[in-house]
Amino acid sequence: MDPRIFAFLIIATTLEAFGDAIVRLGINEAAWVPRCSLFLAGAFLLFGYGFSLNLAPIEFSRVVGLYIATLFVVWQIVNLIVFRTVPDLPILLGGALITAGGFIVTFWR
Repeated sequence: MDPRIFAFLIIATTLEAFGDAIVRLGINEAAWVPRCSLFLAGAFLLFGYGFSLNLAPIEFSRVVGLYIATLFVVWQIVNLIVFRTVPDLPILLGGALITAGGFIVTFWR
């Protein structure tokens, strides 16, 4: 697989996961100015996710499995960084299945 495609996946999943986390932070914010600022920042990152993913030099249907596997891993990293949540055993086992499935979908010919 072209390393540029993997780079697009990393960029897109990172933007998506951080955008989602920032929106969640905004939902829990009571004051209007910080809340709106977080919503705008989250919206900007989520737009960046959609935009970057659609710039990838490959048809999305060809890498959707790898995208989901990458998204799971990046979400866990973002969850750890932003919310200080360490994945427990069920998440790790389920994530291993998600990741394995993503690799099967992407690379099995």
